[in-house]
Order: sequence, then C-alpha cells, then structure tokens
Amino acid sequence: MLNTEDLLSRITVNPRIMVGKPTIRGMRITVEQLLRALSGGVSEQELLEEYPELEKEDFRAVFAYATGLIEDEQVFAVGVSA
Repeated sequence: MLNTEDLLSRITVNPRIMVGKPTIRGMRITVEQLLRALSGGVSEQELLEEYPELEKEDFRAVFAYATGLIEDEQVFAVGVSA
C-alpha cells in the first residue's frame, strides 16, 4: 500500500498537458474528470474499464490530492451590517 507522499506523486501538473490541470501520471486524464465522474455515479470499476491505463492507486491519489486542497480550509462567518 502506498503512503500519501507516494500517492501524491501520481498527480502531475504540466502546463503542456490539459492546460496545466492536475492529471494522473502525466496522462490526459484529469483529477477533475475523475472526481466529476465519481460524483456523478460512475464507479471506479467502470472508469478502470473505460480507461485501462488507470490503476486503483490513481483513485486513492485523487482522493489524497482533493483532501490536501481542503484540509487547511477555514470558514469564517461574515456579518451583515444593518
């Protein structure tokens, strides 16, 4: 099983690939694309069949990447003046 650092190394950003969006191992499959498909009800198995170049660890990498983006997020209440 890969640790978080190894998982995150699967996510690459290259301005020449998919306009610099984070991709899986430099392929033309973006993190956004996978998250959108998964949230839309497409299963990991269906995606693995559609994109045979993907590996199960790529999904874990996508989740680790998304988690890293929001883990330090803070929400502050904004008051409305009357």
